[in-house]
Amino acid sequence: MADGLHLDQVEITRNGTRLIAIDTYVAPGEVLTIMGPSGVGKSTLLSAVTGTLSPEFTLSGHIRLMGRDLTALPPEERCVGILFQDALLFPHLNVGANLAFGLAPGGTRAERRAKIDAALAEVGLDGFAPRDPATLSGGQRARVALMRMLLSEPHALLLDEPFSGLDADLRDQVRNLVFDHAKARGLPVLLVTHDEADAEAAGGQVIVLE
Repeated sequence: MADGLHLDQVEITRNGTRLIAIDTYVAPGEVLTIMGPSGVGKSTLLSAVTGTLSPEFTLSGHIRLMGRDLTALPPEERCVGILFQDALLFPHLNVGANLAFGLAPGGTRAERRAKIDAALAEVGLDGFAPRDPATLSGGQRARVALMRMLLSEPHALLLDEPFSGLDADLRDQVRNLVFDHAKARGLPVLLVTHDEADAEAAGGQVIVLE
């Protein structure tokens, strides 16, 4: 279990009431889907993994990623990437500058630009670096958000209903793109959704919260 994401007897409570109890392992390149209606704690679980859990909740157990115990680490030391329903691109930066935000410090300007250009080419957006995010379609914004996150070289990928704002055809396209890139990079994926089609496309384990 050293290479994947291990939710080791994780329990989350609020005011003494248990919301989540989960003990499972997500292998590199595999997807664990957490399903259930709004308000059952799906996004709360993601907050626990990213280290942004609200103080009103109490976490017990351990969250391990690639053999490291993340449970007590601050968010910036966890090497976890997350995508939301909104692409959350910075409106005051062009596409290239948005992607540069995901890069680690260092390297020459030419090296950083080459990484950005390669990332855009990888998702069919050659030449989009100077573009204003406001001019992008929903699918294009989703692809830029994905590559910005991947450029940060995360060790795991969390998905907080990132496909729910897209129309049906585009949802299939972006969903496959995200899963394919995660699998190619050997990233364990934790997906929360209320859409059964997401779970079916992801394959792997499914846990239903009620």
